[in-house]
Amino acid sequence: MNMAGRPTMKIELSSDERKELERWTRKSTIGQSIAQRARIILLCDDGLNNTQIAKQEGIGMHTVGRWRRRFAQHRLQGLADAPRSGAPRTITDEQVQEVISKTLESTPSNATHWSTRKMAKQTGLSHDSIQRIWKAFGLQPHRSESFQLSTDPFFVEKVRDVIGLYMSPPENAVVFSVDEKSQIQALERSQPVLPMRPGAPEKQTHEYYRHGTTTLFAALEVATGKVLGKCYPRHTQNEFIEFLKNIEKNTPKDKHIHIILDNYATHKTQKVKRWLQRRPHWHLHFIPTHSSWLNQVERFFGKITMDMIRRGVFRSVAELRKAIVNYLEENNKEPKPFTWTATADQVFEKIRTFCKELH
Repeated sequence: MNMAGRPTMKIELSSDERKELERWTRKSTIGQSIAQRARIILLCDDGLNNTQIAKQEGIGMHTVGRWRRRFAQHRLQGLADAPRSGAPRTITDEQVQEVISKTLESTPSNATHWSTRKMAKQTGLSHDSIQRIWKAFGLQPHRSESFQLSTDPFFVEKVRDVIGLYMSPPENAVVFSVDEKSQIQALERSQPVLPMRPGAPEKQTHEYYRHGTTTLFAALEVATGKVLGKCYPRHTQNEFIEFLKNIEKNTPKDKHIHIILDNYATHKTQKVKRWLQRRPHWHLHFIPTHSSWLNQVERFFGKITMDMIRRGVFRSVAELRKAIVNYLEENNKEPKPFTWTATADQVFEKIRTFCKELH
């Protein structure tokens, strides 16, 4: 028995209409509001009244009644959103084109890039209008990013070598991504840090006291995400060799050791080469020049900087080192490797596309 309710307009669907509405309810790319309207009409065709449908869909009865009437009058087309009322458009296509062209093809006479107010003065539009146009077309003149293309003559070979280690590491071997994060400063703010409050972020003074620096040597085990790290006062060949000994000490003796590293001079001294010559199970893989993005340990350095160093307050180098050691220990309790997904060919194609944009 139907629940009591006001008399409702009867809906009877054709087989084609029902198939289409059922498709709307299953289609993942269609808006949720359209899918709900389709369900309302299907329930109407099943004989449910507005009260029953409203309860089942968790909406108001007047909403069910509106879409029942709209469908009865206009069928499937009636379920689309009606045009919204509002003020007529005041900015022409020509004006929009002018803003876009000036933004992309010119700069102000007294600045390196456009601001909304400079562009508004130039075009006669309001700065709010300029902001809406830029947002609609994804233009951000205030932003700038840097880039550096490698000039390494063996760029292709080195990229294939390193990415091969990431995606298909050799058997019976451990692969490490190695580098140094130098000149980490122990900074103490000159005034107390004001903690975060509802509606207000944490606040730090711009003034600080310097208490010295340290260098973090780190070896990221590519397969597991574990990080071997140690702080040194300097980063010369002696510290580098000592750190390599630390890697060897923490690696099973029956494993070959592959390390990925940059072209820093300390990594290529005669003393380092002699040390490695006595250890044929060690294999060095140098990334191309200006290609730090290829060294996964750089992602770890970015993470520790964001998580702990940048906003940390350290009253001594010893306090800074202790904080770094604690961070490494916490990281290694539940390590997560960085998964490399781009093949060498995909990297080359992206660089090729970028180079075309420069010409």
